[in-house]
Amino acid sequence: MSSEPAVTGTDEERLAQLGYKQELHRRLSGFSNFAVSFSIISILAGAITSYGIAMNAGGPMAITLGWLFVGGMVTLVALAMAEVCSAYPTAGALYWWAAALAKRNKAAWAWFIGWFNFLGEVAVTAAIDFGAAITTAAFLSLTFDMEVTTPRTFLIFLVIIVVHGLLNTFGVNLVRVLSDVSAWWHLIGVGVIVVLLAVLPDQHKPISEVFFEVKNATGFDFTGATVYAVLIGLLMAQYTYTGYDASAHVAEETHDAANAAPRGIVMSVVVSVIAGFVLLFAITWSIQDYDGSATTSLGLPPAQIFIDAAGHDVGTFLLFICMVAQWFCGMASVTANSRMSYAFARDGALPGSRLWKQVNPRTGTPTNSIWLCVTISTILVLPSLWNTTAYLAATSIAVIGLYIAYVGPVFLRRRNAEFEPGPWQLGRWSAVIGWTAIVWVGVICVLFVLPTAGPITAKNFNYTIFAVAVVLGGATIWWFAGARKWFTGPRSNLLEKAAHGEQTMPTAND
Repeated sequence: MSSEPAVTGTDEERLAQLGYKQELHRRLSGFSNFAVSFSIISILAGAITSYGIAMNAGGPMAITLGWLFVGGMVTLVALAMAEVCSAYPTAGALYWWAAALAKRNKAAWAWFIGWFNFLGEVAVTAAIDFGAAITTAAFLSLTFDMEVTTPRTFLIFLVIIVVHGLLNTFGVNLVRVLSDVSAWWHLIGVGVIVVLLAVLPDQHKPISEVFFEVKNATGFDFTGATVYAVLIGLLMAQYTYTGYDASAHVAEETHDAANAAPRGIVMSVVVSVIAGFVLLFAITWSIQDYDGSATTSLGLPPAQIFIDAAGHDVGTFLLFICMVAQWFCGMASVTANSRMSYAFARDGALPGSRLWKQVNPRTGTPTNSIWLCVTISTILVLPSLWNTTAYLAATSIAVIGLYIAYVGPVFLRRRNAEFEPGPWQLGRWSAVIGWTAIVWVGVICVLFVLPTAGPITAKNFNYTIFAVAVVLGGATIWWFAGARKWFTGPRSNLLEKAAHGEQTMPTAND
């Protein structure tokens, strides 16, 4: 692990200029900042657990070429976000940026962007750990012949998310070390999987089919249903490319945050695009029985692909690599989720904010926010006990909630001629990158609330639109019922600390 630079007053002084006293411990190097986002994107988590979505909707074309296309669009979103992050390296990130950039109605912009960010964060944590539970259940089935059932998968999910809460609460230093380890585990793990899937199978799919074969098992047969299926299948890639705002949320814990945090955002996406494409190509290339893998009793198509292509023992080992990576991913997601919740509560936007904004003086972490996020994520996964598309819905909610929050500040930055870039900036490319990112997010917000399977029934209904509507409607009602009278946007805690007689000037030891 790289050694951390000596602490200087620079980061703390910049944070004070933004209105906050340093409270969280600044422990993260630039690599650690990158590792947090890269671990949450986790190509061995999102791309593996949601692989079945694209197998049924779009097939190999949606898996491989879809990955590259979506990756290109997401890179533009990441670049536009990173430019804003460099100017405002604070844990509040997206909603804080919105308040800083809006010319009018600053508090309202901060309020709604913050709530979409909060929705997306808890949904992505839920989806990641539920996906990890699906993978763990498949692994236990292969190693201990355990029958995979919905209640057992949910119980495994509970164990995983509670462990992640405990690690973030009591193992602060361990979480930091594991985040660094996670980045290397992902890169080396992908290399191992790709090499073994290239060497061991007796046969491979033709390259032309890996890129251009299209499948439609959605149940829809209307004119243009195949194209519709490919578009729905893009959810696999778009969902995987989430969570890289974590680099911004841990900016107050990162050295040289104005440079390291935006680099972490962009590099986590770029490395994921490249490594993820190699991984998905290798998996799709090695499929032996497409329909059998898509409908496997293991509940996880890539697990069946590994077994068919490399044999039971080696296939189980490859699944083990993915399972550990997904545990790392969920751990990092809880970290980022709790930091966003802490910052939002610090500014008084959550019910019970006084409780959620508290920082444990021993560990320097927002313990209460950690368990708030664990609890709400668990509630989001509860429908999985009755609804077969609950995982897909959770991924859609994560995508829509997060990406609206991602481009809201980008939209405001494009409309604010007085924006002063930080040390990391896009120069003359800023406008075209920003507007393209905004248009893309508009497209996916429509795409991923559409029906995903037909005929539509209570069991396969995509409840994404209702989950988004509940949060948006609740935030709107609360705003007009009273929040607009007291929520003023980001609050300087320097004033609050001074009122209580605490030191507010940053020092090298903060």
